[in-house]
Amino acid sequence: MAKVATSRSIAANADDKGGNIVRNWWDQSVGFLRDVRNEMRKVTTPSWKEVQATTGVVIVTVALFAIYFYGVDRILGYFIDHLLAWAKNA
Repeated sequence: MAKVATSRSIAANADDKGGNIVRNWWDQSVGFLRDVRNEMRKVTTPSWKEVQATTGVVIVTVALFAIYFYGVDRILGYFIDHLLAWAKNA
């Protein structure tokens, strides 16, 4: 979607000469770091039970995917071996 130039955006671009660019960058950086600090205050450390539960889920999931990919590899390998043997004898 195209941006529409308003009188405010035109004036802001006209004022962005020299020191205003640095000041705007600095203000944006300070605001970003303030937001990061506020969000980090909301972060909580998981309990030992939660860590154990999620670790168990990850281990089981990885094992299931390993078994699945092993089976797919064996089946594809079987068909490719027979295809190559057939092509060699043809």
